[in-house]
Amino acid sequence: MLFHQTELYAEVPATCLPIVYSPEYNITFMGLEKLHPFDAGKWGKVIRFLKEEQFITDEIIVLAREASEADLLVVHTARYLNRLKWSLVVATITEIPPVLFLPNFLVQRKVLKPLRTQTGGTIMAGKLAMDRGWAINVGGGFHHCSSDKGGGFCAYADITLAIKFLFERVEGVARATIIDLDAHQGNGHERDFLEDRRVYIMDVYNRHIYPGDGYAKRAIKRKVELEWGTEDMEYLQKVELHSEGALNEIRPDIIIYNAGTDILDGDPLGGLAISPQGIIKRDEIIFRAARRRGIPILMVTSGGYQKKTARIIADSILNLHRQGLIGEEAVEDTSLCRPALLSRL
Repeated sequence: MLFHQTELYAEVPATCLPIVYSPEYNITFMGLEKLHPFDAGKWGKVIRFLKEEQFITDEIIVLAREASEADLLVVHTARYLNRLKWSLVVATITEIPPVLFLPNFLVQRKVLKPLRTQTGGTIMAGKLAMDRGWAINVGGGFHHCSSDKGGGFCAYADITLAIKFLFERVEGVARATIIDLDAHQGNGHERDFLEDRRVYIMDVYNRHIYPGDGYAKRAIKRKVELEWGTEDMEYLQKVELHSEGALNEIRPDIIIYNAGTDILDGDPLGGLAISPQGIIKRDEIIFRAARRRGIPILMVTSGGYQKKTARIIADSILNLHRQGLIGEEAVEDTSLCRPALLSRL
């Protein structure tokens, strides 16, 4: 089978940690990004905290590349991508009304390009997870977007894309499990994989909030609906019980872990009451379950609508390292970890 050429599956030096990021992730444009509760610079803050703790340097993280139109068409319809050329459509998806009044070339450059770069990062991290056993995209997790519809700040279906790329291009990947622990139901990937028996979806979410997509819920194999204000003890018990159950039920070739931090107590959109320590423990539970079974895991950071979430994500990554759940690669060679175009497929 012939595939389109992509720069997203290029070779990455062994000296890099499988942590994917680009400064292009961060959305800044005349303060418009502040009109949405999402911290549109949180990804850069996570990286800054990890550098301050001397866990990473620019030289050992993998620089994300922007997903091309050909990459996006692996999942998205041409009709949907064309609709993103209308500022009104993007304003609706991102929930930032003034975007409506911007010329679309600015919307493409200042809003959609960062999201395309994060999407490229998720696809790259999928391949890295298979190569290294784990990978973290410091962005991504746009779980409300499906092949032909965006919403909830999600313009591209990065989780679906990462899985489809793996199924098509990586030998030995025939089954995937999505563990979606964002506070919101992941209706985008659920709609995309509704009829696909190769993908097992576990979703733990506040049952009372957006999107309440009953049609998409039919794709969930393990559904855990939470009440307002759920706290650490109940939450962590359910996460551990159901993640173990899901992975015992079907052993996947890869886990895609949507690690939203909007479960944090006080989040304006999540409606749950999980502590920072609870989030760190949650991530440890999922990575421990994957490591114990020898299943590669890809983590994306998804939602989180408070300024302090960047610190919590960084602390969680540091804890995973301390626990030996994410491995350290040799980093003597300080060549920049920009994928060399050795294997353009």
